[in-house]
Amino acid sequence: MRPLPRRHAVRLVALLGCAAVFAATVEPQPSAAERDALAGRFSFTHHPVGPADRPGARHLRSVAPAYERIRSWISSLGAGAGLFAADGGTASHDLCLVDPRTDAVSVAPAPTTGARYPAFPLVPGGAEPPPSTAPMGCLPVDFDEDGWQDVVVYYWGRSPVLFRRTPGVPPSAAAFSARELVSPRQVWNTNAATTGDFDGDGHLDLVFGNYFPDGVRVLDPSAGSPGPVMNDSLSNAANGGTLRLFRSAGGGRFTEARDAFAPADRTGWTLALGAQDLDGDGLPELYVANDFGSDRLLVNGSAPGRVAFTPAGGVRHATTPKSKVLGDDSFKGMGVAFTDLLGTGVPAILVSNITEPYALQESNFAFVATVARTAVADRLRHGVAPYDDRSESLGLSRSGWSWDVKAADFDNTGSDEVMHATGFVAGTENGWARLQELAMANDLVVGHPGLWPTFTDGVDLSGHDRNTFFVRGPDGRFVDVAGRLGVDSSAVSRAFAVGDVDSDGRLDFVVANQWARSTLYRNTSPAGSFLGLRLRLPTGADRCVAGAGGPTTPAIGAEAQVSTPDGGAGVAQLYPANGHNGVNAADLHFGLGAHPAAAVPVRLTWRDGCGHRHTGSVSLTPGWHVLRLGPDGSVREDW
Repeated sequence: MRPLPRRHAVRLVALLGCAAVFAATVEPQPSAAERDALAGRFSFTHHPVGPADRPGARHLRSVAPAYERIRSWISSLGAGAGLFAADGGTASHDLCLVDPRTDAVSVAPAPTTGARYPAFPLVPGGAEPPPSTAPMGCLPVDFDEDGWQDVVVYYWGRSPVLFRRTPGVPPSAAAFSARELVSPRQVWNTNAATTGDFDGDGHLDLVFGNYFPDGVRVLDPSAGSPGPVMNDSLSNAANGGTLRLFRSAGGGRFTEARDAFAPADRTGWTLALGAQDLDGDGLPELYVANDFGSDRLLVNGSAPGRVAFTPAGGVRHATTPKSKVLGDDSFKGMGVAFTDLLGTGVPAILVSNITEPYALQESNFAFVATVARTAVADRLRHGVAPYDDRSESLGLSRSGWSWDVKAADFDNTGSDEVMHATGFVAGTENGWARLQELAMANDLVVGHPGLWPTFTDGVDLSGHDRNTFFVRGPDGRFVDVAGRLGVDSSAVSRAFAVGDVDSDGRLDFVVANQWARSTLYRNTSPAGSFLGLRLRLPTGADRCVAGAGGPTTPAIGAEAQVSTPDGGAGVAQLYPANGHNGVNAADLHFGLGAHPAAAVPVRLTWRDGCGHRHTGSVSLTPGWHVLRLGPDGSVREDW
């Protein structure tokens, strides 16, 4: 046989190499029957939230003159939602909505829960906000520790405002009084906020992630100095806003912990924040999802009165792309959530990025711990994050231009589903060629908005992406069935708020849309048994008195571990304000599947209002339970 000519051999090897790369990157596709079977476990009805869309309504904001050529880009943010109890109860059946169509922040009963009171706005100072500011998100939290949930609203163009809830007054605008977080107020551009007891003193602190640098008046048509600025890189930008932590000073007041973060971790283009105790010491770590550059996992080494974080980074293996190493990515971190993906009791970290076919194919992350939780603590203390990205093998790597990501068990099987809010700017003219041109530009160019391609009215960038609803299949991979369930709205979306608004044991969710009416999806699935926990801490003057009655507040930071007779176990922590502008109900929810109506053991860990940690155990029957976690380690039903 004649030997293969050398030139043909080279071509053959090249073709084989291309085929191998193709095979390694093509996602396995389930059959239609398999998708139907997974989707058949769920059903939802949709209910509009907020005022109806109006023909000719605005879909762009006023911007500083230097940003006029990229006005659509600048106008792409500002939808948010949060579930909470505005009436002072324990059921989170009220909704705080941030609507960019009107730049309004409103509170109303969640749809399907009854017209218990009229919707009302939260406005700083009782006057319409100036056009140079726009609300971005609302964070329900009992910051003054009186048992009534207050609301923190954060903005572009100004520092956040604290809306204190007056106890005993029916829900209305008059029931909230506004106060500045910092005085005099400053020019911030905030896109994320979360809460937790970061120094372990028994009081909730606040963290804010800012996007544009402080002082930049992005939305002010008369803006002067400091001049307009954009990210100085599309993959390694660090010239954004300041990451800020405010410690509780008591009485609903806060002081900034200016040395909480190292200088290298203090600035970035932050879009999402996530708090979670990864090492089991009762102090939450902080995940900072940054646009245009590396995310940060900050390990909490604080003590009461002293806040201190240090960064931890992942380990790159021989087959690990650099941008899939935790803390070393160059992607567009836009959302973060935590869930026990592998059933090991160690939270995995879900991060959303841009994964647009034929445009910008980055990757979402599903960072899974490679060691047990006790070993996680040791590695984190030494600056090593023992997490590897498993998003590709789990089927979670691709979802479009994604923002908020949430994980929750919507059919009570004991396994979480995963959702992504998607889309960027809706229009009729495809702008991806311009964005690709920008992506190829030198970093010295991209920091100047005047040198950007034009992104104005009518340009479309992933404006018709569909929200996802990933369900885990029998082979362990997740499959998106959103289209089959009718929850894949093509509206440009930003955030989710998840909670059981009607207390029927099935989790519902709100989708906050950008420049479109938002939606509540009420869960009507034929779900299995569940255990719902509304964990409460005594608050007020008697918060450290064993056996005292009085008001209670959500036990933010508490952890619950639920065991079932079949050997299954679920672990969750109460940090409702994780992600991009979406705040869940302050509840813990565990699906029990076909488990009979018998009591299951529950192990609870919490920190009381005086900073002391406790562990307690109780047996609970399926259903909702309100539990008072005492300063003496007691756990009792609180009716």
